[in-house]
Amino acid sequence: MQWEIVIGIETHVQLSTQSKIFSGSSTAYGALPNTQANVVDLALPGVLPVLNYGAVERAVKLGLAVGAKINSPSIFARKNYFYPDLPKGYQISQYELPVVEGGGIKIQLGETEKNIRLTRAHLEEDAGKSLHEDFHGMSGIDLNRAGTPLLEIVSEPDMRSSAEAVTYAKTLHSLVRWIGICDGNMQEGSFRCDANVSVRPKGSDTLGTRCEIKNLNSFRFLEKAIEFEARRQIEILEDGGSIRQETRLYDANKDETRAMRSKEDANDYRYFPDPDLLPLEIADSWIAQLKNTLPELPETRRLRYVNDFGLSVYDAAVLTSTREIADYFENVLTLLPDQAKLCANWIMGEISGRLNKEAIDITACPITPTLLAALLLRISDETISGKAAKTVFECMWNGELDRNVDAIIKAKGLKQISDDGAIETLVDEVLFANAQQVADYRGGKQKAFNSLVGQVMKAAKGKANPVQVNAILKNKLDG
Repeated sequence: MQWEIVIGIETHVQLSTQSKIFSGSSTAYGALPNTQANVVDLALPGVLPVLNYGAVERAVKLGLAVGAKINSPSIFARKNYFYPDLPKGYQISQYELPVVEGGGIKIQLGETEKNIRLTRAHLEEDAGKSLHEDFHGMSGIDLNRAGTPLLEIVSEPDMRSSAEAVTYAKTLHSLVRWIGICDGNMQEGSFRCDANVSVRPKGSDTLGTRCEIKNLNSFRFLEKAIEFEARRQIEILEDGGSIRQETRLYDANKDETRAMRSKEDANDYRYFPDPDLLPLEIADSWIAQLKNTLPELPETRRLRYVNDFGLSVYDAAVLTSTREIADYFENVLTLLPDQAKLCANWIMGEISGRLNKEAIDITACPITPTLLAALLLRISDETISGKAAKTVFECMWNGELDRNVDAIIKAKGLKQISDDGAIETLVDEVLFANAQQVADYRGGKQKAFNSLVGQVMKAAKGKANPVQVNAILKNKLDG
């Protein structure tokens, strides 16, 4: 039987406020345990939550960026469950009326675009953290995270492969950073995904029983967890078994998911409106004001790069994968307005390759947009060849000669020979020394021409302008 994988993703995005969603405690990462939890976070008797304006602002921005409906009013609810790191015995979240409803995220796989629908995005507080490693026979509780503002973004089950799921997560990750509502630091827990995975026979419209894989904090783990879980479910079904709805954890060391607990349904949490928080009213005028503060969004930039600069859909998607890369590209292009493809190729090639090798972000790139533009100018005006440019690039990356492009070209003797007379002399010498290849070319063997070009370039030590070499050689052979 052929199977289809069905995936929906719930993403917990930590909002970039300096204080918590219902208290004034700091959200700074890395403090000593329980030093950033005040009486509200600890749920001491008689304390009341006060909603953080900045958290609502960031939620509305996300809603506007994905084309969603902003609900007004929206309602805060109590989600009731017991766990040691949840001091109140309930989590303040949203259920029936979330702040953001609907919308979608467009993902790009190669040249193919797909829209992933969003169900909702709701505000909630994070729980604390249970610590197991440093205690013998006991667990510790750190409540620094308790009350940290989260926006839980829930997709529809529109993804059909781990590749689509990872692309969706990366696109969403880029978007929340692009509009400035989250720092996206996955190592610190600022962006965490839960993957709901089920399988069904191909052609079926009925959803299978889903399992939720919790707290995936890397794109690689997301991909591997989905692939393992899909294989596990298919094997069970093909052996005549049935899937149990449950929450599972991904063990990266064993590359497997394992059962955590049976999956709760909404009624198990006994949601009801929080009596300590009034309905959240969001004025249309404020929504309009926030809309005007949004930067040009990734999708808009992608279209502009294709329509205005003639780039491929793939190139445009890569260049808008982060706002920092897009800004870098445009800063280079400002200095070389007619060389969009050349700029794109070098940013996606040499720059990205070296950044990946050094494991640094483009904001820490030692070759600034101005420096890269200076190098690419010397390619476009044919001062140096593309091959020589890579040598210059290496010197610039290493800080040689203050990264001065012209100084490096001169010091390394990389200037391209573009004088017709000098190239013609080299061509004549090669033709005289390779009479048989000349005869082969004139006899119809095209490969002989390529060989003669190679001989000329060798004689010029790679410095001759290849376009001129080809033109002069062809003129002499065909004349």
